[in-house]
Amino acid sequence: MSVESKTVASLKGQLSKFSGIISKTFSKPKKRLIKEMLYGIQASKDVKLSNMARTLKESQPLIKTEDRLSRNLDDEDFTDPINGEICRLGASKVTDEMVIAIDPGDIRKKYAKKMEFLGRVRDGSEKEIGNGYPVCKAVATDIESKKVIPLYCEAYSFLAEGVKSENSQLLKMIDLIFEHTGDRGIHAIDRGGDRGVLYKKYLGEKKAKRFVIRLVDRDLIHQGRGRRRNCCDMAKALPTPYETVLIVYEEGKEKKKTVYYNAVPVRLPSYSHKLYLVVVKGFGMEPMMLLTSCEVKKYQKESMWRIVEYYLARWKCDESYRYIKQCYHLEDVRGRSYISIRNIVVLVLAVSYFASVYLGQSIKLKMLVERIFIVSKRFFGVPSFFNYAIADGIFNLLYPDKTALQGIKPNGLDDFQLCFDFG
Repeated sequence: MSVESKTVASLKGQLSKFSGIISKTFSKPKKRLIKEMLYGIQASKDVKLSNMARTLKESQPLIKTEDRLSRNLDDEDFTDPINGEICRLGASKVTDEMVIAIDPGDIRKKYAKKMEFLGRVRDGSEKEIGNGYPVCKAVATDIESKKVIPLYCEAYSFLAEGVKSENSQLLKMIDLIFEHTGDRGIHAIDRGGDRGVLYKKYLGEKKAKRFVIRLVDRDLIHQGRGRRRNCCDMAKALPTPYETVLIVYEEGKEKKKTVYYNAVPVRLPSYSHKLYLVVVKGFGMEPMMLLTSCEVKKYQKESMWRIVEYYLARWKCDESYRYIKQCYHLEDVRGRSYISIRNIVVLVLAVSYFASVYLGQSIKLKMLVERIFIVSKRFFGVPSFFNYAIADGIFNLLYPDKTALQGIKPNGLDDFQLCFDFG
């Protein structure tokens, strides 16, 4: 057996084992479906059932395989159980100083008209309203490294039964994250997080949860002065004596940008918790305003800049979602029903977790990852966001394989097994 054949066999074995972990509560037919979907998405780098069906290499006509996959995706919603399992697995790797980036997103369906519960969404990339499905997503990341841990991804529709609002979906996700991570991690949210319902969630108990939220327009109470002031007015008037030089890339060229910042203690009306307003000037025309419950030491620029770093790490969530969309063509998702669309989205989350986290969690699997990098055929080595190389490497190994999942023994590798972390 060649080295590449051994790599393929090892990869398929680990994929089968991972599938057994996240599907252990499902019936046998659904376990098989989940394993086939995880394999098909990675072997085809696509979410269209026809392309996934081709990679399974079944002896029956292709249309029969596609019909079977479609039929089995329609009748049971996997979203909550699989999100729960991925969040449980990922939470064990979240440390106290990690950033948990929470971000509402969207799946834009430009030309779709008849998809079930198709609603209106704001396309964040094109800054316009169109047809599609809103998405709640969360990842954990470390400031010092480029490692990203997918935690949650759910597509939903306001037209579907049981969906009340975007707030209810965000709170559902945050509750699940708190259930598995406890007080570990710092929640970072962009301007969409500047809403009362989230402040109630983070500040509703005696001890505040740690968060960094970018403000839009809100009244704050300046600690020591005891009167309300608009955060925009405070930010413009606040002197910013501290500075940091950043390296940015504009039009393919490396440039230096100097930003200035400061922090002031504040609190929100109706809440007694001590908060801090961190103001950063230089990123744009208007100051960037960050509200945080994390402790900021006065007159220590490193302590203030740390809050900015927590927020900037949130952008890895956008990069992670862009990776999912580009590598697996998530916006090409098609299905007979709303349930099947939700199922495909959460299975793509599982694929992302398998590629970016699961394969690198032990010494043995790290050797497999190195081999996958070799076959990813990168001209300039592994890119900084290595998930793209991992996805290409897995595709190059699995797509030409002639046996697909037929060569994996049904007993053994599918059994629930834990991979211990030696790293």
